[in-house]
This record gives sequence, C-alpha cells and structure tokens, in this order.
Amino acid sequence: MLKPLLLRTALALCAFAVVPDTAAAVEVADLQIASTTNVAGKTLKLNGAGIRKKMIIKVYVGALYVEETSSDASALINADKVKMVEMHFLRDVEKEKILGAYKEGFENNSASKLTELQAGLDQLSAGLADVKEGSVMTVAYVPGKGTTVAIQGGPSVTVAGKTFADALFRNWLGGDPADSGLKESMLNGH
Repeated sequence: MLKPLLLRTALALCAFAVVPDTAAAVEVADLQIASTTNVAGKTLKLNGAGIRKKMIIKVYVGALYVEETSSDASALINADKVKMVEMHFLRDVEKEKILGAYKEGFENNSASKLTELQAGLDQLSAGLADVKEGSVMTVAYVPGKGTTVAIQGGPSVTVAGKTFADALFRNWLGGDPADSGLKESMLNGH
C-alpha cells in the first residue's frame, strides 16, 4: 500500500519539476540567473530579476519566469499560463516570517479574498520549513494544477486554484508589492 502511494507522490512532484537552463542571462548579487527554465514541460523566459530587501537587509534574489515576457504586471498576473518566481536566499529566514510576508501581501493586494486565501496559507504552513542562506525556493503556477511552493532539496506544497496563484504573484507584482524595487526589476528586465 505504501509503495503505490510513494510512486504517485513521486510522479506528482515530477509534474512540477523545475529544470534551470545553465546559460546565465544576468548576474544579481554575485548569482548567475538563468535566461530560461523549464516548468511542467514549458520553457519559461526570464522576465526580470532583482534583490528583495526588507528595510536595508538583502533577503533574496528574486527572478520572474514566464511563457511570454511583458512589463505589464496585470497581464502577467492574469495570464492563465505557467509562471514562476525563483528566490535565491541571501540569509536564513524562518518559515513563519515567509508566511507572514505572504499574508501581509494578501492583505495589501488581495484584501477582498483573505478568507478564501487563508486555507492555502494553512496548507503552506503545514508543509514548508525554514529556509537557509544559499537555499532556493520556487513558487510555480501551472494551469489546472495549482501553485507549488518548493524549497530545493526540501519540502514542497501545492495549493489548487488560480485565485491563490494570482494572490501570491500580486505580492511581487501588485499595486502594493512587498518590494517596489524588486517589482520594477522583475518587470523591466533587471
């Protein structure tokens, strides 16, 4: 009974496998950010990358990958296409701080849907872990599957539905993003 369950779980995770391209498009904070990556069988292009700062502290390098590049935040959020934010952490961050940042972003950019979004946050809370300096976390949306938040070499959680995906991507690209400088870098190449 356990073997079939493990096999199904492994196959499901493969559907969300992220395979970065080794060709670097841009260097940010001494990190080489790939020009393309593959998610769920789709080749995504780097839309832009920059540094997420909290006050003056550099938290992570964030890179936005999409099927079709654009500088229109609303078009990128609303597109029912594969997209991903990849975060290369420059410092340790506790799971609770990550979840708190997501919730704050929801309050700032998706306030009318807070009740609906809470179930997705609860799923993330149950499945994610603290992130260590040097770790990579991805937030990948695949139409019909949902949004998978994964820590490279660690846990991953998938939340169904486009509503949750849109809210998460608004945290970076919405009207009141967590870091307006990172938003600009993600929308304008770097």
